[in-house]
Amino acid sequence: MAHGLTHFNTKSGLFPSITKSKTTRPSTRPVILAMTRTQTYRATIESDIESYLKKAIPIRAPESVFEPMHHLTFAAPRTSASALCVAACELVGGDRSDAMAAAAAVHLMHVAAYTHENLPLTDGPMSKSEIQHKFDPNIELLTGDGIIPFGLELMARSMDPTRNNPDRILRAIIELTRVMGSEGIVEGQYHELGLNQLNDLELIEYVCKKKEGTLHACGAACGAILGGCDEDKIEKLRRFGLYVGTVQGLLGKNRSGFEGRIKELKELAVKELESFGGEKIELIRGVFELEHSLAGV
Repeated sequence: MAHGLTHFNTKSGLFPSITKSKTTRPSTRPVILAMTRTQTYRATIESDIESYLKKAIPIRAPESVFEPMHHLTFAAPRTSASALCVAACELVGGDRSDAMAAAAAVHLMHVAAYTHENLPLTDGPMSKSEIQHKFDPNIELLTGDGIIPFGLELMARSMDPTRNNPDRILRAIIELTRVMGSEGIVEGQYHELGLNQLNDLELIEYVCKKKEGTLHACGAACGAILGGCDEDKIEKLRRFGLYVGTVQGLLGKNRSGFEGRIKELKELAVKELESFGGEKIELIRGVFELEHSLAGV
């Protein structure tokens, strides 16, 4: 970090600004460069995941199966959980290719959940679907169901004894099955059904924790597992993912009353990264705008 980076820019909420001097006008160039690096880092990860998915899910025979699967995979909005999976792997010293199948599977878990919540001709709670409904509801429902095991299949196919990764991949598969189960996203979806009638801030946060929070926790843990780090770091990154994912969910609710809680969660996330070092830490902090938590929301 360059000398003089001592406080945070509360206007952008992203990157530290240069300490002002009475005699020297501060330059904004380091801030611009930092922002560019962060944006480029996340963009390269997302581009690699998209390329991987396009190769994994081409439109092929039978078209009645693969055309809707391909469409829904890329029609759903992106989730930062899949990018976090790759970033966590690289943070602990792993190679990006080690986490690519897991990152793609994390995205597919998100696609399945999003598809089920936004089926055509239904009115889900607090739904703001922007998905293009190209197929009938029965096709989208069944395709969403089929996407989940396909994501697990991608993980299983990435096993390679020569790379000594089967045990790690099996563990990552278990992480993925848990996040989609009755104690993960499904539980969050169940509790979300009553949110149209309630303004219970604790319940809203619980839903965000179970949905976005557990998905990001899974992504971070899978990346750390596949990167080959120790249990302590895996759990730190899991908690980091849970915190930043919950924040993503709360920000998406577009309701007042969460400002203090968002700040608290971001500060907890920052603490989980304190034992890590290196350039990747600053990139991850920038991707999730964690400096904002130290400057106020």
